[in-house]
Amino acid sequence: MDPKTRTEILAAVEARQDEVVTFLQSLIQHDSVTGNESSIQASIARTLDGLGLTVDQFEPDPSALRHFPGFVEPEKPFAGRPNVVGVWKGRGGGRSILLNGHVDTVPLEPINEWVLGPLSGVVADGRVWGRGASDMKGGVAAMTMAVSILRAMGFQPHGDITLEYVVDEERTGLGTLACVHRGYTADAGICCETSDLEVMPACIGRMWFTIHLRGKPAGISARWEGVSAIDKAIKLVAAVEDLEAMRIEDLRHSLYPNNRGALPCAVTMFHSGTFPSITPERATLRGSMGLMPYEDPAHVEAQLREQIMRICIADPWLRNNPPELTTAGGYVAAGAEISANHPIVETVRRSFQAVTTREPVLSGRMGASDTRFLIREGHTPTVIFGPGVTSQMHAMNEYVPVDNLVIATKVIALAIYDWCNQSR
Repeated sequence: MDPKTRTEILAAVEARQDEVVTFLQSLIQHDSVTGNESSIQASIARTLDGLGLTVDQFEPDPSALRHFPGFVEPEKPFAGRPNVVGVWKGRGGGRSILLNGHVDTVPLEPINEWVLGPLSGVVADGRVWGRGASDMKGGVAAMTMAVSILRAMGFQPHGDITLEYVVDEERTGLGTLACVHRGYTADAGICCETSDLEVMPACIGRMWFTIHLRGKPAGISARWEGVSAIDKAIKLVAAVEDLEAMRIEDLRHSLYPNNRGALPCAVTMFHSGTFPSITPERATLRGSMGLMPYEDPAHVEAQLREQIMRICIADPWLRNNPPELTTAGGYVAAGAEISANHPIVETVRRSFQAVTTREPVLSGRMGASDTRFLIREGHTPTVIFGPGVTSQMHAMNEYVPVDNLVIATKVIALAIYDWCNQSR
């Protein structure tokens, strides 16, 4: 990209930065908790139509997606909750790019914990506040406004530009998978998820698990005649923690030098018993574990089962009354990655350097991402880059810094221009 064009793009974003913020505020003011995305999607469709893009709205069809690896059964029907895709057709001969963002958020409750209101979109202390500000309406605003500004400047890309606004990311990721199934792919992609403005070629996977186990009930006055499900469950809690320690010791990845954050493995929910004066006859444990980008969830599940059975073999009660471990009906998301030297990573890195005059941090995302479907199923090499603050994901009094939002819009605009003007 020639310096003159770069300067013009950056100046155009500067001139419209208030509009970038205002657009984000409007997104936050839509309650789009997973299952309630219809209003925000209608608004986004109108925005894309106003930009002159070809707009496609369609509801994910779970029956058409069940054969894909990583399919998770949705909790709510998709009727009235469409994906929205906007396409800017290029002149031909250039590389295509896909920008992906989800519009759904985690719940707003407890409402009384919000100082400025979860749907306020208030700007205060250099931040935009509200549910989804970081995760990830800030990224959605940045990618939308980057395209809006390039179109207003008269940019004529050689490659196609596709903008995806997907539903149900917080639960299943089926919004993005449905886009893949519909044929939306590109030479490269940018997922505008929370990244703290770091450039992330990789994301971890996540697996939820449930363990059911039985004890032997007895009245409290003769409790020695029973078998406490709590006592047995505590052994399994410790076994899961031991597995975490082993995985942290054994697994390595260059983008996760401190791999503790990538590989949490713990029981986080524990329910047992039916009455205070009866030895607890049942216990249910639920937990979560992180997966390295290169791991197969089926192999990790097998490793967890082997660890649990190792404890059971050593315990006479558990050996004869083995617990039931399942991931069915839970959240199972594979990790994903592309080479840190991939051209789209280099394009975003170079764009960041042009905007900030410093090199970006290259890292791996400590959370699951829809890039697993873009990369693994759509064969679209995708890097994660966005304005959202990772520590603000799902937080009470969520916010995104205005500076992050403006920087991300500039970087994405430069990256689009640079990428789509290069020959395939």
